[in-house]
Amino acid sequence: MEWSDLRIFLAIAREGTLGAAARKLGQSQPTMGRRLRALEQAVGQTLFQRTGEGFVLTDEGAAVLSHAERIEEEALAFERQLAGQDRQLDGMLRLSSSDWFGVHLLTPVLAEFATLQPRVVVELLTDARLYSLPRREADMVFRIKPFDEPEVVSRRLMHIGYGVYLKAGLAPPRAGDGTGTPLITMDTAFGGMPDAVWLARMLPNAHVVSRSNNRDIQARMCARGAGVAVLPRPLGDGLPGVERIDLGEAPPGRDTWVGYHRDLKRLARLRALLDLMIERLAN
Repeated sequence: MEWSDLRIFLAIAREGTLGAAARKLGQSQPTMGRRLRALEQAVGQTLFQRTGEGFVLTDEGAAVLSHAERIEEEALAFERQLAGQDRQLDGMLRLSSSDWFGVHLLTPVLAEFATLQPRVVVELLTDARLYSLPRREADMVFRIKPFDEPEVVSRRLMHIGYGVYLKAGLAPPRAGDGTGTPLITMDTAFGGMPDAVWLARMLPNAHVVSRSNNRDIQARMCARGAGVAVLPRPLGDGLPGVERIDLGEAPPGRDTWVGYHRDLKRLARLRALLDLMIERLAN
């Protein structure tokens, strides 16, 4: 097994296709394919599943990935030390979170991290899909439920309070009733979310005018006067043109958990980002 073959393996894993990986490393696509086959023969395992959309890591490839990244980090540190460069980190990290959490809470931290570690490329994926840490679909994941996978190291990061919001100047809903009040709430797939259940209990005679699984869409609808919405306070409190109203009882908040694969606990760039996240967000 040669280090140069591991570099090719990492490029394919990160780029997803031979062509993109070849462009990244400045090599030809046939050379990349040949070196990958040599690596797979050396380890005696198929590391990628070839699909019509690109290369997807097999379970064996995912196991090799964590070790290859640590080898890469040590090799880059060695090169920097020989060259007398500073000890800035290199590499890539893939994060996954909900849309509003990524936009309103993670983005400021990632911008600060980019100034501290400009050689680390952070890829943030924000959608409803639950990316798998055991399959290494992401390096760090933020969720509203604790992780139960044995391969995942996790911790409670923060508690997020929620509030009830209405466009400024509109009449608040009738306490304990809600008759005639338009509601902006979660879509039916997420109708069991604590804040959606709470809102229906507090305003039983209100009527739903809009459903969405996207908190930013709910916030924009609320700001335009479409109705009452329950929003995370980091989002709602900074929303121009709306005010937080009191229904006599605070809506339930949510805990946010952060997790990463146990094989990455010594990955310096992940530790650096996680430490900054904890410093800026943990409560």
